[in-house]
Amino acid sequence: MKSPLQTPFAAVFTNEVLLGIKRIAPYVLMAFFASNAVLWWGWGPAVGMGWATNSEFYIQRNMGAFSFILGLPIFTAVIMGDPVIRDFRLGLDPLIFTKPVGRASYLLGKFFGNFFILVCCQSAFAISFFLLQWVPFSGMVILPVRFLPYFKHFFFIVVISHLVLAAVYFAAGTITRNAKVVYGFAASFYPVYIGYQLLLKHLPRLVGVISDPLGWSAQFGLGPGIWRMSPDFLNHYVITYSLTAYVNRTSMIIVTGLCLWTVYSRFRIAPLAGKSEQVTRLTLSEASDRIAYSAPSYGEIELPAAASLELNQIALPKVTSARGPSATLSQILAAIGVEFRLLRAERGFIVLIPLVMILSFLSVPFSRIASVVSYSVTSASNTANTLLLFLACVIVFYTGDSIHRDREVKIEPVVWSTPAPNSVLLLSKYLAMALLALSLAIVGILTTVATQFLRGYAPVDLSAYLLINIMVVVPGIILLASVAVASNVWLRNKYVTYVVATATGAGLIYLYNLGHLHWLYNPWLYRFWNYGNLTSRTILASRLYCLALAVGCLGLAHLCFARKSK
Repeated sequence: MKSPLQTPFAAVFTNEVLLGIKRIAPYVLMAFFASNAVLWWGWGPAVGMGWATNSEFYIQRNMGAFSFILGLPIFTAVIMGDPVIRDFRLGLDPLIFTKPVGRASYLLGKFFGNFFILVCCQSAFAISFFLLQWVPFSGMVILPVRFLPYFKHFFFIVVISHLVLAAVYFAAGTITRNAKVVYGFAASFYPVYIGYQLLLKHLPRLVGVISDPLGWSAQFGLGPGIWRMSPDFLNHYVITYSLTAYVNRTSMIIVTGLCLWTVYSRFRIAPLAGKSEQVTRLTLSEASDRIAYSAPSYGEIELPAAASLELNQIALPKVTSARGPSATLSQILAAIGVEFRLLRAERGFIVLIPLVMILSFLSVPFSRIASVVSYSVTSASNTANTLLLFLACVIVFYTGDSIHRDREVKIEPVVWSTPAPNSVLLLSKYLAMALLALSLAIVGILTTVATQFLRGYAPVDLSAYLLINIMVVVPGIILLASVAVASNVWLRNKYVTYVVATATGAGLIYLYNLGHLHWLYNPWLYRFWNYGNLTSRTILASRLYCLALAVGCLGLAHLCFARKSK
């Protein structure tokens, strides 16, 4: 008798979880979600409004905002749209289906394995929000420690909402076997959902209750006048879900089941039919009774004049020196090209540009406020602070994957046997990460400029954007990439590096928030700079100090590199 762990469903589920652990996208998402929990906790509206950060009202409010703004829709599409497509793209489907695994076990194992990875990524937000109850913050109202509201609202609002969307993306990817269709669905989510909410105003309320995936039509225990209540009332308000909320959640589970049933009924193991090719009819003649063999003649062979002419015109390959500065530069450029091709093949890479654009779009104030200098300075400052935190997560996790990739795919001996110095192997990865981060920063700056222009916050001061990014963002990226490379070389394990980097970042942010902001241990100038002092001697000295730290980290990484070459 087989144990439950030996069933085909359990085998497929476990395999998907292990594959998800080896991918880089979940770690980037967890770090990003956890960092946003810190930002929403310490710099959200709670302190100004007098709301307790661990009250049920504020917990549910943040879970709803997280589910709509950060959790949807690109992240769910990246994780849930590709599992079955990946098997057929890599040609693993004949091997998989030679095993005693049925369609139901295969599809359910794929779906629930990847959905488990998605929920683990999203739980980083809830867990971080829960742990922040023990972190003091000036002026913040904190109630006695509680646990159940975090789990209840996370499951009710986030998990079930993403369950139905995960089923939709999984169905689209599995039936069409085209990732572009899945990402098209994800890109059209916000316009379609907002338009549908406008349409629901003219339809019976029951239609919205049973069809709204996020549950806005069910209100989830918050009455229309809840936002006008006093802070003391909201801090002690106990949220109970109404019957309409349970009907909405139940309907979403039913829709999920229908999507999975549709996938099961339409799924075929055979590849999708392509274009029909012209049929060629072959006629085989019968073989003769005897086969005659004649020995070849080894006499004198005369080549035609044209053939001898072609032999005389064969070009010899161009040989260049493998030493010297020019040869090293050529090797570094070639290695950078390889790194960018590998980055482009990463499935989670597609989410970076839309996410940077969303964060930059949110950095521009939605309404006119009293700006310190100008709207350009305010928008550029917000974008710089937001992008540095996000780019830190991207650099740490993508650098770890880049440096340890060769060892994981077992081609490290081949790479190390190439006639190239250690500096080429390290600098190519460092420059690829730095150029990637700089490219994302440029996308964010252009998005912020366009957003400010479209909202009518004129004039757009391009010099403010240029100065802030040159003095803050660019040196920060240079240092972050060098520290990430050095950490991976020193620790020799990317998961240990991820843990150390996350703990160090959280500790530094906590230290900075306590007021310890000296530029000697704050090279990124967190909460240290403003537009008025960017050209001061102290800031210029800190920028030189930042660049010196980057050079020192790269030098130590070169000395500690495991590959020994003369």
